[in-house]
Amino acid sequence: MATPNDTNSPNPLQDKLLEHSYDGIQEYDNPMPRWWLLTFAGTIIFSVIYVFNVGPVGNGKGRVADYEADMTAYAKAHPAPTGGDMGAPQLLALARDHEAIEEGEETYKAYCASCHAPDGGGLIGPNLTDAYWLHGGTITDIYKTVTNGVLEKGMPPWGKTLKPEQLAEVVAYVSTLQGTTPASPKAPQGTPVTP
Repeated sequence: MATPNDTNSPNPLQDKLLEHSYDGIQEYDNPMPRWWLLTFAGTIIFSVIYVFNVGPVGNGKGRVADYEADMTAYAKAHPAPTGGDMGAPQLLALARDHEAIEEGEETYKAYCASCHAPDGGGLIGPNLTDAYWLHGGTITDIYKTVTNGVLEKGMPPWGKTLKPEQLAEVVAYVSTLQGTTPASPKAPQGTPVTP
């Protein structure tokens, strides 16, 4: 009787058994089906096209152009806060409103005191009670700084977290801290600004 590896087998195209055996199991040495090889080659070609963004492949101008268009559309629909919503007259009026100052103090204690100290003397952040300011000391400068943040210094953009009235009230409260005497004030930072 002829075995698959027998050279005298009547069918020379018959599958050949591999020499090795795992747990008593032997494998046939069959080539991969042609359809599988063509599919594999197609995925390699597609990956090269995808990596180099050869467009248009399918719909659109290419994945990078589609991504940039989507980001531009999102930026137009969701503009970043600029801090220009409130002017000096409105902020100064709030600074004279006792109810707004109290609301601003609550917001300050909840969000700002951990970096600027409860009395404004400064911890991680700068002292808010002296005449020295890093990013401008006018009330509109303070509003822009609070709204946009200073990411390189670790201050987040509070305009994305707080409501507009909370922003205005906390700025009004911070403006009342100038000239007060904190328990342990941080050394002056920045340039002096005349109120």
